[in-house]
Amino acid sequence: MKFLKPGKVVILTSGKYAGKKAVIVQNSDAKSKERPYGHSLVAGIKKYPKKVIRGMSKRTIARRSQVGCFLRVVNHKHYIPTRYVIELTKELRGKINVSDATKRSNSRKLVKKVFQARYNAGANRWFFQKLRF
Repeated sequence: MKFLKPGKVVILTSGKYAGKKAVIVQNSDAKSKERPYGHSLVAGIKKYPKKVIRGMSKRTIARRSQVGCFLRVVNHKHYIPTRYVIELTKELRGKINVSDATKRSNSRKLVKKVFQARYNAGANRWFFQKLRF
């Protein structure tokens, strides 16, 4: 049974974003000539939102509530799947493409918009908290 499906939350264990949370957007168990290993396209949080208190101005709150994101193709061996699932298929299905720089940039902007909307709505609170270990 395959459990690495789109929407599964994972924690990256190696590379630039080690220790960051991400969501599988597309999964490929098949090997290819370009990538001779199972891999996934993941969208993750590069910069977590900071703590906000009541005495801060609206501008400060808006700045501290920003979510930074990244898109990366990752080997299955370089992340740990969690039990959590985030349903992103409706917003991102067929719209993510990382083949060249302009499409990657547009895709990253779309992912940032989706993550920011989720954070502002208060959904999936665990996903937007920094991992402490």
